[in-house]
Amino acid sequence: MKFEEIPAVKKIGIQVLKAHQWVYERTDGRIGHKLLGVPCLLLDTVGAKTGQARVSSLTYVRDGDDYVVVASNGGAPRSPGWFFNLRKRPEARIRVGTKGIAVTVRMLGPEDDGYDRLFAAADANNGGRYGGYQRHTS
Repeated sequence: MKFEEIPAVKKIGIQVLKAHQWVYERTDGRIGHKLLGVPCLLLDTVGAKTGQARVSSLTYVRDGDDYVVVASNGGAPRSPGWFFNLRKRPEARIRVGTKGIAVTVRMLGPEDDGYDRLFAAADANNGGRYGGYQRHTS
């Protein structure tokens, strides 16, 4: 078992991510754009079921003018809540550092052109974690 797969380490990691998001939001992006050297953005969505505002801190990679994120949910078998929010309402807002940007999401799956290239770029940018998640879930 890898160190990051130990349940106690996972729990601590989740708390660190929550603290990171809290700081990123409270400082209006002045602190938190990078976490351990990996660029992060804040994704503002509307809850698919609740209609309430939701915020998620996500790592990203740039592809030209586009921002690419991966709906990995830490390798869980279910997609993260923000994925369902965007599927229902693809218009959203991202905050990259101190800059807010209105976006319209385009989702890609393994059958889509460009998926392999973008997934590989996002995976490399995130230290190979997404590939690791894929090996441990269906």
